[in-house]
Amino acid sequence: MVNNAGILRDTIWHKMSHEDWRAVIDVHLNGTFNVSKAATPYFREQQSGSFIHFTSTSGLIGNVGQANYSAAKLGIVGLSQSIALDMARAGVRSNCIAPFAWSRMTASIPAETPEQKQRVERLKTMSADKIAPLVVYLASDASQEVTNQIFSVRKNEIVLYNKPRPIRSMTKLEGWTPESIADELIPAFKPSFARADEVSAHVFPYDPI
Repeated sequence: MVNNAGILRDTIWHKMSHEDWRAVIDVHLNGTFNVSKAATPYFREQQSGSFIHFTSTSGLIGNVGQANYSAAKLGIVGLSQSIALDMARAGVRSNCIAPFAWSRMTASIPAETPEQKQRVERLKTMSADKIAPLVVYLASDASQEVTNQIFSVRKNEIVLYNKPRPIRSMTKLEGWTPESIADELIPAFKPSFARADEVSAHVFPYDPI
């Protein structure tokens, strides 16, 4: 089962309408739920199956002007994880792919600033046919031991993502106060903070290979 339907309704957060929010959530997240739910009885009956959900680096990393799309795409990751855990006993796998590819959907991405234009030009060099081999593999019996993973395809490069895990911890036996958090915790944690303005271009600054 390949869940790759999608739309974009990009706009900066403070201008995003409820209609644009619901439209993107309905197609991406609710659409993935509905189609996966419909396939589940057949997978359970045959005691095998593979869900392949399309996520995005907009959800995994972040992007400007895509609050609806980012939320939906990261929601798909959580859904895939739960499906993988719940359906393991039935021999069913569930994985995600974050594709880099030029398509009718990505053709609607705004390209006004120099950075946006550069991003679009990079996308144009990456075609959807580069995604297909990984989809075929995950759909095949050869991937029986591969589940609950997040992949990405960027032209001829395939990437495996990790999941959020704790990276720092501090304990204060007498308990924390807002002041001690400001004075002790944050200075200790700050070197490990994620970049506040990070988008996928910061993680993948090099040209597609």
